[in-house]
Amino acid sequence: MRLVSQVIISSNIDDTVIQLEGLQKNERFVKIIKEDNFLVEDAKLAIEKAHMASDETTVIILAAKTFSPVVQNKLLKVIEEPPPKKEFILITPNKATILDTIRSRLPITIRDSSGEEEALELDVSQLSLATVYEFVQTHKRTDAKTMKSLVERISKEAIYSQVYNLDEKTLNLFSNAFIALDVGSPPPFVLNTLLLKLLARKKR
Repeated sequence: MRLVSQVIISSNIDDTVIQLEGLQKNERFVKIIKEDNFLVEDAKLAIEKAHMASDETTVIILAAKTFSPVVQNKLLKVIEEPPPKKEFILITPNKATILDTIRSRLPITIRDSSGEEEALELDVSQLSLATVYEFVQTHKRTDAKTMKSLVERISKEAIYSQVYNLDEKTLNLFSNAFIALDVGSPPPFVLNTLLLKLLARKKR
């Protein structure tokens, strides 16, 4: 890793921040780290920090499980045209929620998480109404925290499969699923809605 503008995909945000701090020499660090969602207010603070004059390079680290499309669009201009001596590093566990407009301006670094995950038990590339129903039934008692992990893995599988139209509308499906879980929507309902809408975004 280097202290340059980028998006880091990491399942362990705290560990990644510690590793970045280990690279610090003369740079000034500004860290805005959220446990769940990065809010519009956080984006405004980041922009404000970016426009503060500084003789040394300032590395602005923004970390959260989810950056909504609204937040990313708020950050877009300052990322596209950063003030002098400013580097932006976004850290999030889910590449699928990063908009194409951000991806086109920042390189993406993927840090592998340690340990192997259990099989997903769903072939995301071969979604059908029948497999969606069966999978949702399997997870009708899954709690919100576990469902977030499941949504993240489904998003990764959807990207790797290359059988879906991965435009902003599709990426919003995953962001919206995280937000719905955060506000208390029933996890099986969120999963069912996500998979049915994803199925509709399949390439014809």
